[in-house]
Amino acid sequence: MDPYIGEIKLCAFPIAPRGWAFCNGALLPINQNQALFSLLGTQYGGNGTTNFALPDLRGRTPVHRNPADNNYQLGKSAGQETVTLTTANLPPHTHTFAASGQPATAANAGTSGDRLLATSNLHSDTDPSVSGAGPNLYASAANLTALQDEACGATGTGEARNNMQPSLVMNYIICLSGIYPTRS
Repeated sequence: MDPYIGEIKLCAFPIAPRGWAFCNGALLPINQNQALFSLLGTQYGGNGTTNFALPDLRGRTPVHRNPADNNYQLGKSAGQETVTLTTANLPPHTHTFAASGQPATAANAGTSGDRLLATSNLHSDTDPSVSGAGPNLYASAANLTALQDEACGATGTGEARNNMQPSLVMNYIICLSGIYPTRS
């Protein structure tokens, strides 16, 4: 079957066959591509008097046109290659934190005798070793300071972020010469 002018196909090879061009946004002269220009116009670029642009699908995923949604109109690009997440992108969550003003005096359960924030025996393994009473990593009740609400409060709003779908890179090509499509 002969291709229609303006038809776009995927190809697994690195060249555009005769009568086809890569969908790379190239500017074509109108006077040499009048049939294709009559179909595409300048919706993908160009000045409309001497040239017009082919669709640029490099690094893009095509999306079918939706006449009811202005976000999905022919020739309109959308999306971002990279996104920096902010707290607005995180789901709502909290971080719990329990603290005591008293020093630990016994080994934590399930360990080999290590004590966290203990007055002695800060690290009981042979490597590394701490001699003496160890540092005081606690404070007396008189010196305690309340944690800021921001330090342990809820955060995030749960806004959804799109992720790139698994992909396979191929070339999109557009037919420059073939059958002129007629309306049915």
